[in-house]
Amino acid sequence: MGSAKKSSSTERQARIAEMRRAEEARERRNRILTITASVVVVGALIAGGVVLVRSQSDDSGDTAAGSETSGSFVTGEDGVRTWKGTLSRNHVTKDVTYPAEPPVGGDHNQVWMNCNGDVYTKPLNNVNAVHSLEHGAVWVTYTDKAPKADVEALAAKVKKTPYTLMSPNDRQKDPIMLTAWGHQRTVTGAGDANVDKFFEKFVQGEQTPEPGAACTNGLSQ
Repeated sequence: MGSAKKSSSTERQARIAEMRRAEEARERRNRILTITASVVVVGALIAGGVVLVRSQSDDSGDTAAGSETSGSFVTGEDGVRTWKGTLSRNHVTKDVTYPAEPPVGGDHNQVWMNCNGDVYTKPLNNVNAVHSLEHGAVWVTYTDKAPKADVEALAAKVKKTPYTLMSPNDRQKDPIMLTAWGHQRTVTGAGDANVDKFFEKFVQGEQTPEPGAACTNGLSQ
């Protein structure tokens, strides 16, 4: 039993380390691509500025027809609530009304919140955080009723785990909640064994719509 747990922990640490190395390599590539793309974009904007403005004026940012999220949660024996139905994935420019708080998916802004172990002290815009979930992040949220010691312990865990983020959210029904794309659960505190189980299963888990997508170079408070 002990040997199996140690092996699982070692494998998890190796997986997280590999994700961090991949993320750092991706950042280096993105910096090079950004410089190259900037030159191209500037030229394109100068040549086709009028066309671009007209195109933007015709785009209201509304959700595409028939793409709205629909369905409901089903709670499993492990306490995880899984969304059964449709979670649309369109990029929109307007706010989105989600059926859950925090949301577990749906249409979202084209820019994600940085989720490379990022801990935020202010509430996030759901439309940006949902994009992070699409990239395979686990989102830890808490209300002002969550014990300070638990908040600090969870923050420490998030900071050392790639593809996670954390923020306050006083609109949710429970003091501490964990959210991934299509999945969510409440935990009693930082010491709840379900915290590690949720991270293990859903950080870049099988539910991820865009596995390996970046968790850096997005928005940050």
